[in-house]
Amino acid sequence: FKSAVNTAYFDRCDLSAHGFYKPEGIGYDWSNPKSEERGTPFNYFTHGAACSEVEVDVLTGDMRIMRADILMDFGNSLNPAIDIGQVEGAFMQGVGWCTIEEVIWGCEELKWLKPGQCFTRGPGNYKIPSFNDVPVDFRVTLLKDSANPKAIHSSRAVGEPPLFLGASVFFAIRQAIASARVDAGHRPDEHFIVDSPLTPERIRMACGDKMATDFAEGSSRPAGFW
Repeated sequence: FKSAVNTAYFDRCDLSAHGFYKPEGIGYDWSNPKSEERGTPFNYFTHGAACSEVEVDVLTGDMRIMRADILMDFGNSLNPAIDIGQVEGAFMQGVGWCTIEEVIWGCEELKWLKPGQCFTRGPGNYKIPSFNDVPVDFRVTLLKDSANPKAIHSSRAVGEPPLFLGASVFFAIRQAIASARVDAGHRPDEHFIVDSPLTPERIRMACGDKMATDFAEGSSRPAGFW
């Protein structure tokens, strides 16, 4: 066997097997004017909901997640322990995506960088979540009695679907900033913009106190992704 594999390798012969699976009854016709008759684009969906509570230091822009509650529908989970771990990891990946993982490229607003040069090339400048970023109180619950008849053992896919639930942290921070702005003298209904990723720098600058407002008037920093 070793000799056969070695011969195949040097002969550039692929010994791997490849295959594709096509689910039954999947298809979608965008040209049909009646949406209810267009078809079914996916076999099923994975659903979830999250609620997060944060604490913001208005003097530094530092933030900490005090509690996060997540409810996910994975049908009849094949392994709840593994699925909960996947939810926790994907959630934290989403938290990093919308709070600290900022990509900075050279542009007209950033004169100190060459145009097109990526500044955030390593862990020194590009930050990802660490142990201290995990919610102090982290609760994950799997929905019960929700069998999915269209998958193996009535389960549902797990992996990246919980990622966007990290956005609940983004909006919790925005609510905290809104409260800080009221304390600084702004109207409760006054509109303000925050961009993603909502880094400590952006949190501090959005709090609306005199120091932040005076500094923001002369700042040329790009707003962000959104």
